[in-house]
Amino acid sequence: MRKINKILVANRGEIALRVMRTAKEMGIRTVAIYSEADRNALHVRFADEAVCVGGPKSSESYLRGDVIIDACRQLQVDAIHPGYGFLSENSVFAQKAEAAGIIFIGPSPQAIELMGSKLAAKAAVAKYNIPMVPGTEEAITDVEAAKQIASEVGFPILIKASAGGGGKGMRVVENVGVFEQQMKMAVSEATSAFGDGSVFIEKYIGYPRHIEIQVLGDMHGNIVHLFERECSIQRRHQKVIEEAPSAVLTPALREEMGRCAVNVARACKYVGAGTVEFLVDEKLNFYFLEMNTRLQVEHPVTEQITGLDLVREQILIAEGNALRFKQEELHINGHALELRVYAEDPANNFLPDIGRLETYIRPQGLGVRVDDGFEQGMDIPIYYDPMIAKLVTFGKDRPEAIAKMLRAIEEYQITGIATTLPFGAFVLQHEAFVSGNFDTKFIDRYFTPEALQQKPAKAEEEIAVALAALLMQEKKPSNPATSGVGKASAPVAISNWKKNRT
Repeated sequence: MRKINKILVANRGEIALRVMRTAKEMGIRTVAIYSEADRNALHVRFADEAVCVGGPKSSESYLRGDVIIDACRQLQVDAIHPGYGFLSENSVFAQKAEAAGIIFIGPSPQAIELMGSKLAAKAAVAKYNIPMVPGTEEAITDVEAAKQIASEVGFPILIKASAGGGGKGMRVVENVGVFEQQMKMAVSEATSAFGDGSVFIEKYIGYPRHIEIQVLGDMHGNIVHLFERECSIQRRHQKVIEEAPSAVLTPALREEMGRCAVNVARACKYVGAGTVEFLVDEKLNFYFLEMNTRLQVEHPVTEQITGLDLVREQILIAEGNALRFKQEELHINGHALELRVYAEDPANNFLPDIGRLETYIRPQGLGVRVDDGFEQGMDIPIYYDPMIAKLVTFGKDRPEAIAKMLRAIEEYQITGIATTLPFGAFVLQHEAFVSGNFDTKFIDRYFTPEALQQKPAKAEEEIAVALAALLMQEKKPSNPATSGVGKASAPVAISNWKKNRT
């Protein structure tokens, strides 16, 4: 046991604020780090202390592990919370923190390194008989040998970076004729993004759902799962809308996937909060994808349905406490949705649209949560991820959570830049999403820029119509675990997105 008195949050923006708020509630002092571009950021003003760690680029500031650890020494920091992104899954950084006598609020460096390699992770969990996508068990470098293996696995196949994530170093190959070119491009991307050109081959599952399981493990060998999150609405292999629970999982499938997720964590002696990701095909067969050894962007939806503060649990675990609950004591209550509000233009292939938040008014009301790091008049820096906020809604069931999200989107006012708000309205009113009958190809199949420019109508009337349709659906007999699944009414027209609501 080791009491934490001061935490340095090695991150920025909304996640830095998110961690600091929980720390303050626990009576723990906080230290912010910031780049020159973030000198006036909200997380800097909120913290008890703040230190500049370099220039505006991430490589000059938030990725400078040695500078961050030196700041911890100077300010007598007990622990580092890495948030997500930046150094959160950097085993070398975690190891250096531990060597300096600083608690790293996360798993061991060994677990980070093991799960950071998709191939090593597969090898580690193999003894637990966890379903995996057919493919290679080792990195492939010889193009001709790889081509032969791909033919044996059967096209289409997926070439993936072993050290990758976020869709980088990933290529879908439809036939042997384009294999060599696609493999060279995957290796080049992987080398550029991760400094590691290792790639491997998997059978391509064409229309999967992306479902992940939240896990918690302590230093005493206790591991539990906190149920699933559905993350299938994606662009460029990156999530945009998440929800918990999934509209498709049955209680039996949830239990089986949860058991597998716990075994994945057990395979690497996992400590802290982590996420085990799976692909689920049309027949509800599931396959282990990877493990993210950090807090996820979408963790708020799990917090909403479990009533747990995951950051608080991370800190308690890092102090050496045993988990405060057993698996049988955890239950799903209600339904939650999260829309990532990005400074992107959905009508222009979701390209970043950096600028100033000329108007910025958050939605409010029961069941609405906004995690952000901006105020009206602030600029969206060009140096970092363009996410402005995470808009989260919670209801007693899926229809109510959707209705609250539609209302919150309409209430959210942002001018000066384009955002993903209108895209969120499109998705939540689409028949495929409302019915629960969707997968990771939703955007490819249904979304066009023209969909955002339909004939204007009063948003209040549209929300009322959407709510009525959802309530009609709710009255139909259904399994509580698959609420929202079934035939849905026709999609409602998109709201009148005025110039002051991008």
